[in-house]
Amino acid sequence: METKTFYVYIMSNYKKSVVYTGVTSDLFKRVYEHKNHLKGKFTDRYNCTILVYYEETNDALVAFSREKEIKGWKRIRKDELIMSKNKNWKDLAEGWYS
Repeated sequence: METKTFYVYIMSNYKKSVVYTGVTSDLFKRVYEHKNHLKGKFTDRYNCTILVYYEETNDALVAFSREKEIKGWKRIRKDELIMSKNKNWKDLAEGWYS
């Protein structure tokens, strides 16, 4: 039996003024949807098209719990989490769709 992977991810915009935290079992597809404004009213409104952070787990409950935890944090703590793995806020999905 194949183990399913779940991703908690953070999208931002080029100004770094807004961050969006989500969870998915298909990061490649979900980021594509954000980048092409196919789903997600919040991310469309604020043009959150840059994947700045993600982590993975094989447990759906852990993923949803982690998403809720991060969403409850103040912005400074979210920024620190992003910078712990992506200091320059580069698009981690750069080159995925070319």
